[in-house]
Order: sequence, then C-alpha cells, then structure tokens
Amino acid sequence: MDTISWRKDLSNDRETLRELVDAIDQVTPEHDRKLQRLKQEILNKIQNPINGDNKKVLLFSAFADTANYLYRELQPALSGRRGIELGLVTGSTRPKTTLGDGYDFQKVLTLFSPQSKDKDLVFPNESASIDVLIGTDCISEGQNLQDCDYLINYDIHWNPVRIIQRFGRIDRIGSANATIQMVNFWPDISLDEYINLKERVENRMVIADLAATADDNLLTQQAGDTAFRREQLRKLQDEILELEDANTGVSITDLGLNDFRMDLLSYMETYGDIASAPKGLHAVVPADPAKGLQPGVIFALRSVDEQVKVNRHNRLHPHYLVYLGNDGDVVADHTEVKALLDLIRSSARGRIEPIAPAFRVFNAATREGVDMSAYSTLLNQAIGSLIDVTEQRDIDSLFAGARTTALEQSFAGLDDFELIAFLAIVEPEEPLRG
Repeated sequence: MDTISWRKDLSNDRETLRELVDAIDQVTPEHDRKLQRLKQEILNKIQNPINGDNKKVLLFSAFADTANYLYRELQPALSGRRGIELGLVTGSTRPKTTLGDGYDFQKVLTLFSPQSKDKDLVFPNESASIDVLIGTDCISEGQNLQDCDYLINYDIHWNPVRIIQRFGRIDRIGSANATIQMVNFWPDISLDEYINLKERVENRMVIADLAATADDNLLTQQAGDTAFRREQLRKLQDEILELEDANTGVSITDLGLNDFRMDLLSYMETYGDIASAPKGLHAVVPADPAKGLQPGVIFALRSVDEQVKVNRHNRLHPHYLVYLGNDGDVVADHTEVKALLDLIRSSARGRIEPIAPAFRVFNAATREGVDMSAYSTLLNQAIGSLIDVTEQRDIDSLFAGARTTALEQSFAGLDDFELIAFLAIVEPEEPLRG
C-alpha cells in the first residue's frame, strides 16, 4: 500500500472539508435566501388564505436537522410577531410546539388537524391549536391531516412517490377545503445535474462493489430506475398532474394505497385475519350522490389464474374492482383503483351496524336474497366491461411507443373470475339521519 500517497490524499481531503465548513459558516439565516423565500410563502398564505380563514400550512423536509432549523428560524417571525403557533414532529426527537411542553406526537397532529383527528372527542378540554406543522417523512404515510390545505416540500426526495405520499396527507376524503395546493422548492441546479449526481454516486458504488465482496452495494435495487425517476421528477416539475390518472407514468395509482393497507391491518388487528372469509359476501349501503355513490353495485373479483402475467393496467391484479350502475353502465372501471377504494371507504365510514333503510330495500328487491338475478346480470356485465377495457387499452398500447401489453393475457368471460364480495348501493327507503 502506498502510505505516502494515502496520507497526502487524506490531508487534501481534510483541507477540502475545512474549506466547505468555512463556506457553510458564512451562510447565516439572514443570508439563507431559501429560508427567506419560505417565510414569504408562509406569510403570503396566512395573509391570503385559499379556503375561508384557513391558515394551516404543512411543511415537509427529508432531514430532521433541517426540520429543527426551520422550526427555530420560523418561530420568531410567525409565533413571536403574528401569533401563529408552530409544531415540530420528527422521528428522532420529541415533538415541540410554541404552545409549550407536554405535547406528544398524536396530540401535536390532533391540534394541527382537529376535525379529521376528532379533537373534540379525544381532547375535549383542549382549546389550543397549531397553524404550521413542520415534519419529516415520519408523518408522510397513514396520517389524516386534511384540515390543512397547503403543503410545502422544502426539499425534493429523489423518489417522486415520497412527494405524492406527503401530498396524500391533505388530499383526502373528508376535506372541507374546496382547493388544496402543493409548493415544491426545487434545487438551485438543473434537474439533469441533480439526477446525474445520483448516477455518479451509484456508479461509484458499483465500482466499490466490484472491488469488494459484491454484497456491499446498498443502491442495487434502485440503481436501474434512474431514467424512470428522472421522467417522474420532470413530470412533477414541469406538468400539472391529475393525481387520479393511472396513465401519467408517476404510478399515481400506487401512491394512495398505503392508507388502505393500513386500514386493512388495523381491521385485522381488531377482528382477525379475513383470508378464511367465505366468497360472495356482500354489504348494502345507501346511495349518496354527493359522495359519488349512485345506485348500483361494486364487485370485487379475483382472476382464477394467478399465474397470468400482471396486467399493467390494474395495480390490484389478480383482484379487480368494477362499479356498475343499475342500468349496467360502468361508473368506474378496474383501472380507477384509488377512486373505487375511496368510494368504498366513504360509503360506510363511522358505521359498525347494518344500515336498516338500505338493507330493507335490498332484501325486498331480492326476496331476502332468494332472487339475485339482477345482480347476476350486473356481474356478467361487469366482467364483460372489464374485458372490453383491458382489450381496448392493450390495443392502445400498440401505438404508445412503448412495450405493448397486447397478447400478454386474455380473459374469456365469467369462468376466468370468482366473486370475492360485492357492495350493493341502493336508494334508501327513508332519508338517513346524521
């Protein structure tokens, strides 16, 4: 080993690090232009709310140190001068608030989003509230914070899925806000430079891996999708995305499903595993046009042949959701996964008992379940529509300039599916209360 060159390189590295530290020390909060711009954004939102008098802002950073820095520097300008209360939640330190000490993780989130977190029930004697919440990605999944209507990403994670998961905290069913907004702070370098930096790091990791044990490359699983991430980030930066569009290339359909998975895990913790539940179970809920629930039925189907190659148009394969109106027209097809799951969730939110005004109508129409011919007809039509949509999208893929999905799989009809469950949506016999 050439120890002389090694010591020389170490000495050069030390001097380089000292220069970097000296340069960083000159960037005080007063000279931090990004921080100053952030203050302007927050103050502008507070002074000009986009929904009534809603002043709430959710601020994300990927780094706990940055989140602490923002809390420290924003506190004087917001809480000290304007009476805006701040909260800080990271995965590595105890939560902080300008309200004082003694607030745990859940209480901070509840004071920030009191309606969605049922503050009146959980903390009935607590009158305080938090207007600006600063957090890391420890709250980017599984939290209902839709009282807020304004989200800021202070830094951009290289994986766009993380960005949309953050937005999913406020883009939720039950929000009283007519408009919600996301603001992204992009690096002060071009996107290509930002991504190419990652590529250079990964290339060096590969070199180190080849020179070592071939087991040390922590980036291997993600190293092959740099071009895909580059395109995703470009879409987020340059385009206005429709978040429910499954064809945007940003895998939007996947992004909101973590919330439903957590709902399922919570249900199973309470009631046990549902894998052994019999096939064909059904529930009946009342129609509610305001929620998008028109009379009809939502079928949950499963492809009999699990070995069939996963259909890229359906993120739930081998399971399929299809929503038909009573007239047989498709309300939502199997590619609209998140929209369908949102409808199912909202249809029975807060209810633990059968809904009598709905199931009495269903029982009368089916003669207590003896005559299911109407639903059998709808089931055949649902499967027919599923095949039509799949075939049409496969044909479209022939002209999309990418790998076609045509001929990857084919469904012939009813024999290719089994009915897992269905949700009947009926006009209730009387108006529902509450």
